[in-house]
Amino acid sequence: MKTIIFSILFLGSASALTAQKIYAVDAEYKANVKVYVVDAEYKADLLVFKENAEYKAGQNDGKWFFVDAEYKANKKVYFVDAEYKADLKVYFVDAEYKANWKNTSKKHLLY
Repeated sequence: MKTIIFSILFLGSASALTAQKIYAVDAEYKANVKVYVVDAEYKADLLVFKENAEYKAGQNDGKWFFVDAEYKANKKVYFVDAEYKADLKVYFVDAEYKANWKNTSKKHLLY
């Protein structure tokens, strides 16, 4: 019985950690995090790679999969139009291996 309960708890918590599923909301008040896209890697807090499949998404490591519905997301982001309005500055990279945190003090924003 203990084994069954442990398995259920383990699988439930593991599935919650498997993906960094992101939904871009249309209003600032709906977001968990306000994001600004910078024009250079060195200006970013996080280097983000957009995954093309949900199973490839990371665990708060910059590998994002954009979902098509708010309820499917782990985090809801709003893309702001000015750097000073942002909680997090990101730069979209062209290769998965480049995705990572540059400013780890902001990592808590996406947990």
